[in-house]
Amino acid sequence: MQEFDAIRPYSDEETGPAIKRLVNDQEFLDMVGRFKSPTLARWAPAVLRFFTRRWLVSRFGHFTHVDDLQAGLSGYIGDLIEGTTTRVTTSGVENLSKQGAYLFISNHRDIVFDPMVVNYLLFKNGLRTTRIAIGDNLLANRVFAEMMRLNKSFIVRRDMTSPREMRDAYITLSGFINHSIANNENIWIAQREGRAKDGLDFTDPAIIKMFYMSCKKSGLSFAEAMNKLRIVPVSISYEYDPCDGDKARELETKARAGSYKKAEGEDTEQIMKGLTEFKGHVHVHFGTPITDAPENAKEFAALVDREIHANYHLHASNLVAYEKRGLHPQGVKDLKIVRDSVVTAGNWSEEDMQIARMEMEKRLEACDSAIRPYLLDMYANPVQTALDANTRQNSPD
Repeated sequence: MQEFDAIRPYSDEETGPAIKRLVNDQEFLDMVGRFKSPTLARWAPAVLRFFTRRWLVSRFGHFTHVDDLQAGLSGYIGDLIEGTTTRVTTSGVENLSKQGAYLFISNHRDIVFDPMVVNYLLFKNGLRTTRIAIGDNLLANRVFAEMMRLNKSFIVRRDMTSPREMRDAYITLSGFINHSIANNENIWIAQREGRAKDGLDFTDPAIIKMFYMSCKKSGLSFAEAMNKLRIVPVSISYEYDPCDGDKARELETKARAGSYKKAEGEDTEQIMKGLTEFKGHVHVHFGTPITDAPENAKEFAALVDREIHANYHLHASNLVAYEKRGLHPQGVKDLKIVRDSVVTAGNWSEEDMQIARMEMEKRLEACDSAIRPYLLDMYANPVQTALDANTRQNSPD
C-alpha cells in the first residue's frame, strides 16, 4: 500500500511504536489525566502524569495489532458512551453481512463521536470496525493525529488551490477507498466536508464522483463501480448536541460578517466537548446497501439523502424545535400529524414533551438573542427533511 502512505492509517507494524510515542508524550498524558482525575490534574500534574503513564503502559503497552488495540479499548469507549448519553440505540444493523466490506456514508454532526459510535455498534454486533475519513485540518494537533491514525483513520486533504493537486489527491483517496473495500476493510466517510451545523444533511455529489475516479481506467461504468462499493447510508441522530451553541454562533457570524475564522485550538475544544458532554439519546440507523445504483453522481447523492432523511430517528428535541419555529400551519395540535409521518426515536408522553420544551428553552436562553434562531433551526431542520423524504417515498410514481 505504499502509494497510499501519505493518507493511510497505521499498520500493525506501526502500532507498537505509535503507542510507545503516545505514552511518553506529556500532552497526551495530561489529556488522559484530566479525564481520570480533574482535581489532581490541577494541583499535582506531574504526579498524575507519572501514574497515568504507568496505567497506560500496563493496559495498552503490549498491543501490536490495531484490531487487538480496538478490542482492548472497547470497554473504555463503552463507558464513555454510556456516561454521556441516556442510551444508544440502533436499527438496520441486522441487514448487514459479516462477509465482505461496506462503505458507510453518513450524516455528520460530531467530529469524533459520529464514527466512534458507528464503530462501537459494529463491534458490538460482531462486524469489522471501519477505516475513518478525517480532514487534514485535524492533524494540526500532534496527539490527535497519532490517536486517529492508530484508530484506523485516513486523511482527506482540504484547502487545495491547484486543480491538478486536487485531482491527484482525489484519485489517491478514491484508490485507497476502493482498495480497502476490495480487501474487506469497511470505510466510514461523511456525506460532505465538515459537520452539518444547520441540521441540513445533504450529500455533496463531488464525494460520490471521487469514489469513481480511480475506477474509470478499469472500464467499469459509474453504476457498476458504485454497486461494488456496497454503499450503506447511515443516519446518526442526537437528542442534544453538546456543541449546539458553538455551531449556532458560527452560523450567525457567517451570516452577519460573511465568514468565520476558527480560533486556534477550536477544533480540539469541540472534539473534547463532543466526547465528554451530554448528548441524551443517540440513535444510529444503518440503511440497506445500495445494489442498484443510478448512472450519475447527482442522482446517487439524492438517493443517499432520501435514505438518510427518511430513516433519521427524530427526538422530542427536534419536534419541539419544529413546533417552536412554527412551521406546521395549525399550531401544537399538528405535532401529532408530524409524529405520525416520520420515524421517531421514542413514543413520548405529553409530560416528556413538556420536559423537552423546557430543555430547549434553557438552551435558547443560554445563547445571545441573535444566535437563537440558528440553534432552533439545527434541531428543527431534520423534521422538515424527514417529512419531505417520507412524503416522496409514500407518493405514487
